[in-house]
Amino acid sequence: MSSSSLTASLHTSTLRSPFVGNLNGFRVSSVAVRRVGFVRKMIECKESRIGKQPISVPSNVTLTMEGQDLKVKGPLGEMAITYPREVKLEKDDGGILRVRKAVETRRANQMHGLFRTLTDNMVVGVSKGFEKKLQLVGVGYRATIEGKDIVLNLGFSHPVRMEIPAGLQVKVEENTRITVSGYDKSEIGQFAASIRKWRPPEPYKGKGVKYADEIVRRKEGKAGKKK
Repeated sequence: MSSSSLTASLHTSTLRSPFVGNLNGFRVSSVAVRRVGFVRKMIECKESRIGKQPISVPSNVTLTMEGQDLKVKGPLGEMAITYPREVKLEKDDGGILRVRKAVETRRANQMHGLFRTLTDNMVVGVSKGFEKKLQLVGVGYRATIEGKDIVLNLGFSHPVRMEIPAGLQVKVEENTRITVSGYDKSEIGQFAASIRKWRPPEPYKGKGVKYADEIVRRKEGKAGKKK
């Protein structure tokens, strides 16, 4: 390439740098730069399959709605809940409750299904109630009710005494079958788990405290040395 053509493709630019001062006669090539565009894509949150299900309210249950607060009263007890701003509660003329999203965000989609389940548990709890059954497996394992306490004999050097929380009923049948019932599903599950943790079922003989519908996977014991 000749010097004249090279000179035509380049133009002289004067650059100023705080480090090296003026750079006179520095040749740079002129390059066309295309403008880059960005496309913004809207992400639509899907509606929760659980959250969009309606909640039927029995005739013996009374609802009190004040803003984001809900009180449910029935023959078994009374419960209250406060909804976050992402969801709202609606009641139609037929007595059907519906939990809806107030905004379209990912957190609203998460709260939608959660608070629909919590609301349904409240309605069912104060009208019908819930129960959790446990079973004691092991020689000498037994349970008894003494006043407001449940006493467990689980093979320790001393019996385990647990106070029954208010609002829960505990019944013992045949000294080995325990039934925890009430209107608060979370309290029932928590107290049943507290009983079970004292002696979880071990996998070799299945001894311990287990849920009535729990399946304990058994392990084979150590086999004798083969001759």
